[in-house]
Order: sequence, then C-alpha cells, then structure tokens
Amino acid sequence: MRASFYSLFSLLLVLSACSEPADTASTSPAQPAAMPATEQASSVAQSSTAEQLTERLNSWLDEQYDAQLDSSPMTRTILGDKTDYGLLDEQTDAAAERELEFLRDSVATMRSEFDYNALTEDGKLSFDMWEFSLEQAEAAYPYRNHGYVFGRGGPHASFPSFMISFHRIDTAADAEAYISRLRGIDDVLTDLLARAQQAAADGIRQPAFGYEFAIQEIGRVTSGVPFNSNDDTPNSPIWTDFQGKLEALVESGDATAEQVQAYLDEARDVLSGEVMAAYDEVLAWLETDRQYASEEAQGVWALPNGQDYYNQRLRQMTTVELSADAIHNIGLSEVDRILGEMEVVKDEAGFDGSLQEFFVFMREDEQFYYPNTEEGRQEYLDYNQEHLDFIAERLPEFFGRLPKASLVVRRVEAFREQDGAAQHYRQGAPDGSRPGVFYSHMSDMSTLAKWQIEDIAYHEGNPGHHMQISIQQELTDVPRFRTQYRTTAYTEGWGLYAEWLAKEMGGYQDPYSEFGRLAGEIWRAVRLVVDTGIHSKRWTEAQSVDYFLANTPIPEGAVRSEVQRYFANPGQATAYKIGMLNIQEARARAEEALGSDFDVRGFHDVVLGAGAVPLPIMHARVDRWISEQQN
Repeated sequence: MRASFYSLFSLLLVLSACSEPADTASTSPAQPAAMPATEQASSVAQSSTAEQLTERLNSWLDEQYDAQLDSSPMTRTILGDKTDYGLLDEQTDAAAERELEFLRDSVATMRSEFDYNALTEDGKLSFDMWEFSLEQAEAAYPYRNHGYVFGRGGPHASFPSFMISFHRIDTAADAEAYISRLRGIDDVLTDLLARAQQAAADGIRQPAFGYEFAIQEIGRVTSGVPFNSNDDTPNSPIWTDFQGKLEALVESGDATAEQVQAYLDEARDVLSGEVMAAYDEVLAWLETDRQYASEEAQGVWALPNGQDYYNQRLRQMTTVELSADAIHNIGLSEVDRILGEMEVVKDEAGFDGSLQEFFVFMREDEQFYYPNTEEGRQEYLDYNQEHLDFIAERLPEFFGRLPKASLVVRRVEAFREQDGAAQHYRQGAPDGSRPGVFYSHMSDMSTLAKWQIEDIAYHEGNPGHHMQISIQQELTDVPRFRTQYRTTAYTEGWGLYAEWLAKEMGGYQDPYSEFGRLAGEIWRAVRLVVDTGIHSKRWTEAQSVDYFLANTPIPEGAVRSEVQRYFANPGQATAYKIGMLNIQEARARAEEALGSDFDVRGFHDVVLGAGAVPLPIMHARVDRWISEQQN
C-alpha cells in the first residue's frame, strides 16, 4: 500500500489540525479568483482521465473478484449465483495457500498496471480495499489452524445450515446439485478433521465445553430420518428441508413425482451412508480428544504463539492499532459511564433499591418474559415485528439511501439452536430473491427478556445490520467485491450505533426499554473488558461471568453462553464498541465542523455509501464530506 490505513488516517488528522481557521472577522466570504481557461481545460481533462482509469480499475477488480469466487462455490450460492452449484468449498491447507497466492499476484498486478495517484478518490478507496484484503490475509495465514475447527457452530453445523438457508431448488438440475453437495460433505469433513487433528498435535485445543458443544450439535444434526433407521423418529432438519423443496418442485411442474422419489432415494442413501460415516468419524475423534482438553477454560494465551495470535485478531476485528490493555481500559471507562446512566433510568422507573438489586429484578421478574411455549415464542416474534414496523416509518427522516431488500424475523433452526445464544442476522441475496433474516434462539425463553427486544431488533434489523448490509449489497457504482467485503468493527459498530440512533428516531419510550438500550450498550462495553481479560490477562471463566453479572442485567444463561463464545472466538467481541465509538466520533466531528449545516441524512449516506470499510477509511470519507460541505 502507499501507506497503511492507520498512518494515512493519522496524516489526515495532522493536516486537519494544522489547517488555518476561516477569517471570522470578514463580513462576506472571499471570492476565489477565476481559473484561467487553460487550467480549466487541464482540470477537466485530468478529471476525465481519472474517471476513465477508475472505471478500468473497477472492471479489472470485478474480473479479479469473479476469479477469486472460483475457489468458493458456496459464496457464489450465498450471492445467488448457481455457478458450480453442486460443489462445496475445499477446506485444505493447500487451498488456503492457493487463495493467498492468488491475492498476492493480483495485488502485485494492480500495483504495476494502475497509477494510484491518477485515480479518483473512490478509485483510490477500491485500490486500498483490495490491498487491505491481502494485508489481512497475510496477517491471518500463520494462524489459520488456531481457530477451533469443530467448535460451537463449526462446519458440522454450518454445512447443513448452508444447505437449508441458501441452496434453492428451482429446477431438477438444482435438486441434482443438492445431492452432489451432500456427496461432498464426507470429503470436506475428512479434510477438516485432518486439520483439527494436526492442530491438536500442535497443542491447539479448545476448552472442554467447546467439544461438548460440537458433540451436542452433531447429535442434533444426525438425529431422525434418514440418519436413524427407525422410521418412527422425526425427520432430521436437512431431510425436512430437502423434502419440502422437492415438493415445491412438483407443485411448480418442474419435476415429476417419479423424479422426486428417485432424488429422495438417492439422498437417503448418501445421508445414511457416507455422510453419517463422516459425522461418526468426527464424533469419535471429538469424544477421544476431549480428554486432553482443559476443564478450566483458558484463553488463547495458552496456545502456541497465543499472544501474537490474539494481537492479530484484535487488529483484524477492530481495524485500528489498539493494544489489549488500551481496549481493556476503554471498556472499564465505558462501563463506569453507562452504569451512571442506568442509575438515572432506574430512578425514573421508580425502583426503590440499589442498581444491583434492579439488575436482579430485571433478570428474574416474570413480567419481563414470555412463557416457554409455542404461543409465547410467537408473541415474542410478533413484538419484534411491531418495533421493526415502527422504526421503518422513521427511516426516511434519517437516511437518504434506503434498503430495497425485505426483512423477516425467524426462530433459529432446531439443530443449531442453543439456550441463551446471541440473536443474529443473515444477509439476503443481492438480487432480492432471498430476504434478510433476523434469527432468534428461542429454546429457552427465560434468556429473552422483553426489555431487550426493542434494542436487539434495531441492531439486527433496521436501522442496523439489515439496513447496512442491504445498502452495501445494492451499491452499483463500486467494484463488486466492495458490496460483499465485511470488516467486523464497521459492521458490528454500525449495529451498535443503530441501537443508539434509534433513541433519536423515537424508540425506547418507556424506561424499561431505555434500560434495555443501556443494557445492550454496557453488554458491548463489558465485552471489551472480558475478552481482553480472558485472552490477555488470563481471566477464568468464573471471573468473567462474575464481572458480567455484576455490571449488566443480562440473564445468567445468556451471560454464560456469551462468555464461552468469547473463549471460542477471540477478539471478535471487541469490534462492536470500538466500531460504535469511532462512528460516534466521526459524527461528533462533523456536527462540530458544520454546525447548523449538519445534515444527518447526508452523514449516514456517506458512512453507508462505501460498504464495510476499515474505520480509518470511514473517518477519511467523513472528513472529505465535511470539507465538501464547507466549500
């Protein structure tokens, strides 16, 4: 890169600080001298050349992204592209090395064929982003086996989830591709098992509870027909999915009943045979290797090169240069600030007691929970939809760009559902053929407090993830890779910023919901403390849970699930609050610089209009926008 994003951002701040203030004593703005005609012509020519070069770069990057997608047919499917529809992604070390070499060669070619300084500002951003993808890949490559392969939500669960959520069957050929992918599961699981075994031999093992998660998930995936030969048992999730999609094929007239029966017979043989055998092999290894795992959970500091791995994860997740100590201290400061705001809301709610007692009241009082029944679950989903409908009416007042994609709220599929696990969003297809989905884990309704509903709905739906990701996917004036590239700090930072913004938009009208908003924010502040505590300061699981419970009203079941997630996914939890703080900082800077001329719709369009960029690039875009508004 011409300079790292971090040094580029620092340079922009220095230039801003050194610029001279406007002459406030002047009674009228000075008029610029007229540009000579020859200079005007030169400027127009340069602009035209820059736009042409940027257009050529965009086309070239689209070609590169398409070539990159050749190594991931599953990503193509997620994007609504049926190329290589019957294949799964290769999961070997050799495949990872090939993908890295592709990026190295691609970036080298880009540097040699395109003059960075001759591009438009948006062209430079695309150039920087493609370089950034290589920079991140290079940094992560040495630790490619440090991630726990068969941890919670690993490939044993994500493969069936992928088939259910993304593999559409619109034609007979799609059904054949579905079966082809089922045939590929055993080879991919075998490759992943080899990587997990090598990692274990190198001393890389997840805590014991991670093994238990995976074992339970495999049990849920492979329970029922056709994995279980007893036809009296319920259908397995993937069998239910395949049957339902084939029935629709018959109804549409794209396949006969005889064809469908042949597909079912073939899929039954594959699932009960080679797929079940592969799952049994993974399960046997997990049960054997579990005995070597630490019963007392340890952070990644206990792994080979664990501290370096954690530092790389922090850089990857936050996109800024902050040490574990710095992030820990930011978290402690934010926790203290938010606790003070919670005291105020507690008093507004008329609660007579300490904040800790209020936490217990909010966690345990039955009025804050729906019954653990199907009726209670439907009420919960309906209440989420009410808030999303309310906020949707307010969006045009705060945003110029609006998402075109639809949004639905659903319960997580049974085989991957976990008590107290975090709710989440899954993107829709860029062409609108598949809606965005806001998922809730609803197996234990005692972990889903009513006072959290509004806050989480705004985070996962609108104006949060659904809005940000849908707008990004719908961008038409940028290279295609930028419509799909994600940086966690930006994406999750926006989700948390959206929770905060929703108050300005009229949300959280009762004190309990406002307390829920603050609970959501302090939850992410606590994450800064706990994640760095676990992986840098060697906190125990019990120590982490105790800190969480002492400083949030989050139900204990959800807290324990959260803490175990931090052990399994180091650094990811720090991205939310760091991202939010940076977006708030950029907005405050714009409001101060523009005063009464500040337009919140324009600000949001600038932040959302380039995709999920690293935070320093987001700041640079906002600074340019401020300058344009001032001129």
